[in-house]
Amino acid sequence: MHSAKDFFRPLAVGAPAPVREIPFRPSRMIHFFPAANEKMVSKVPQMADQVDILLANLEDGVPATDKEAARAGLVKVGKAWDRTDTQLWTRVNSLDSPWVLDDLTDAVLEIGDKLDVIMIPKVEGPEDIHYVDRLLAQLEAKAGLDRPILVHALLETARGVNNVEEICGASPRMQGLSLGPADLAANRRMKTTRVGGGHPGYLVREDPHGDDHEGTRATFQQDLWHYTISRMVDACAAHGILPFYGPFGDIADTVACEDQFRNAYLLGCVGGWSLHPAQIAIAKKVFSPDPADVAHALRVIEAMGDGTGAVMLDGKMEDDASVKQCRVIVELAKDLSARDPELAELYSFEAAS
Repeated sequence: MHSAKDFFRPLAVGAPAPVREIPFRPSRMIHFFPAANEKMVSKVPQMADQVDILLANLEDGVPATDKEAARAGLVKVGKAWDRTDTQLWTRVNSLDSPWVLDDLTDAVLEIGDKLDVIMIPKVEGPEDIHYVDRLLAQLEAKAGLDRPILVHALLETARGVNNVEEICGASPRMQGLSLGPADLAANRRMKTTRVGGGHPGYLVREDPHGDDHEGTRATFQQDLWHYTISRMVDACAAHGILPFYGPFGDIADTVACEDQFRNAYLLGCVGGWSLHPAQIAIAKKVFSPDPADVAHALRVIEAMGDGTGAVMLDGKMEDDASVKQCRVIVELAKDLSARDPELAELYSFEAAS
């Protein structure tokens, strides 16, 4: 029998105590940069000013010949890291690769005090998290760290999606999940070559007009990822961790990127990935509450007083459930305002509130 209390005991002698609640800092975008690219590494200070999370990528997109250079780039960035308002993450190689052990070892022993989160790709079940959990505890103890490094899992296989609840609850380190649509599409044998986003062939068609089955009928493109994102959000919410939309590969199509991000935001995701500077502004816009929504939420909260009962506001009934929804919006707006003076002005909040 495994006691629930065991989850909050360190998994190695001398390791820091596990966290009991995942901190929620502004996380509108996870901005990826190739850690093997010296030019991009040199731009880290400028990038860190623009984003909530900066991630040094060691996995997909890094050629096998550049894996050691990427690891060295991560260490270089970490040793120079002095930010408190921007999170530093890394994505290591998959657990079945020959590089991941060195990725994890160097990351923790060299810059573990600077790293907030390690992203683990292609997680298929809780056993993957258990392995990483124990190994990180051992490395943290060896490095003398006083806080645990959190873990973020990538859903990229059908088995991972099938086990999503168990993955979310596998360790107190679990910070959140991201959707990996390209690998997941391949694993599911989906017939799309797009990285995220919809597909014009995935649609519904309106009924025929009378008996005219051959006449013009409107079609409406559907979201390939609605089910998966919804299931991911529910699993994360049940375990108190954070869901993220993953990559949108068509950098030029900023309109569709914004639509996909907004779908994820409305369903409960806290952020998405940005693969190019053009997507940073989109994520900031989409994953920050609209000022009109914030103003309405504040009116509802004020009108509801102690939060019980019901009131009519602008012809609509508002009750205790409405207040709960509105508090989600207002709390997020206040968190973002503390980091972003421009948003604080839009919301009429004090930046330091």
